[in-house]
Amino acid sequence: MRHCIEVPSAREYAAHLRTAELRVTRPRATVLEAVHTHPHADTKTIYRAVRAVLPEVSRQTVYDVLQALSDAGLVRRIQPAGTAVRYEARVGDNHHHFVCRTCGVIADVDCAVGAAPCLTAPGDRGFVVEEAEVTYWGSCRDCSATQVSRSGLRSKSDSPTPGRKDRRVQE
Repeated sequence: MRHCIEVPSAREYAAHLRTAELRVTRPRATVLEAVHTHPHADTKTIYRAVRAVLPEVSRQTVYDVLQALSDAGLVRRIQPAGTAVRYEARVGDNHHHFVCRTCGVIADVDCAVGAAPCLTAPGDRGFVVEEAEVTYWGSCRDCSATQVSRSGLRSKSDSPTPGRKDRRVQE
């Protein structure tokens, strides 16, 4: 289910910024590189990666750049329920996410249909669906193996996400 993202060169980052009609700056190029290098990273991870290259950059600058890159469609902002905001460089396709309830790792899942919105809402109620976000929750391979080796077979109730609330849409 993993989707490889090729990390572009510095020249390609500049070209992406220009294509999006954004001025090319070191902070923008460095944040874009950090998002490519750290898929599904939270802002803290991206900030640390940027500071390793540009020690003078402020946290606010990183937040502002992430917002500009998201608005321009160069990165995608995701926030699975009960988790921190994350950013990914895989944009322009129709994919979803798997989130491990134990360790929090996020993996891309290709859409079975392949074209947006991927799902059809029952009784559209006058809405025009452009996109559907699907989040699969469970245990990743490593956490599943650890849980099975510790206790033999486990039940579904053995690994709830701490603090995760059931968020159902009510009409």
